[in-house]
Amino acid sequence: MKRLFSTLVIASIMLFGAAKVNATNYVNTLPNTIVNFVQDDEAALDVQEEESLGFHQELKKRFIEGGAGFMGIVLLCLILGLAIAIERIIFLNLSTTNTKKLAQDVEDALNSGGIEAAKEVCRNTKGPVASIYYQGLDRADESIEAAEKAVVAYGGVQMGQLEKNVSWVSLFIALAPMLGFMGTVIGMIQAFDKIEAAGDMQPSLVAGGIKVALLTTVFGLIVAIILQVFYNYIIAKIDSIVNDMEDASITLIDMLVDYKNRKRI
Repeated sequence: MKRLFSTLVIASIMLFGAAKVNATNYVNTLPNTIVNFVQDDEAALDVQEEESLGFHQELKKRFIEGGAGFMGIVLLCLILGLAIAIERIIFLNLSTTNTKKLAQDVEDALNSGGIEAAKEVCRNTKGPVASIYYQGLDRADESIEAAEKAVVAYGGVQMGQLEKNVSWVSLFIALAPMLGFMGTVIGMIQAFDKIEAAGDMQPSLVAGGIKVALLTTVFGLIVAIILQVFYNYIIAKIDSIVNDMEDASITLIDMLVDYKNRKRI
């Protein structure tokens, strides 16, 4: 009985000691487990944040990686080009006139009140077509030839107003990719300088320079594409207004000829 009791006591002591050792080991390894869990969680969150980056965040990140030098100049080209393009679009939209309605109003005023009534209609109407009508009517008392010359001359002036500052947009369209290509060349030169200084061809030495070089090219092309869309819209709008001006000029001369003939009769 004593042997059995002694055996149970020894077994209890051994079990308690083993449990204590396991508990100590668990307590010692618990901080490392927590740290690893936190690090894994942070890594997972970083990956999730990188995957959840939106278009604007990604664009901002790439812009910063490209460097402030050439990227800032390319951004300046975009801002100035857009400013000029938006100003031209607003001006052209305000210059657009319903030429058929204007021609009908001028003809009605011409038949009812004469030249002065038709000129009053033109004064109250905005746009280059109304201005051309006014100049032609202002010379109508002299002769049809004088009115036609006035219409042609003033039409050229109005066309110059429509095309004002458009050449700057085309300049920025050409300048933005050229600056991007220049950044590419400079980045490649820097990459080869690092290879020469290290005396060894390692991808890590040239990866940064090549990445910056490619980013400047990409942003230069993006700016050129955006401005090209606005430029084509502006050119199409100018062509439409010029066509309206030419048609309106022919209509005005025909109206003046009819008015002169009726006045003689």
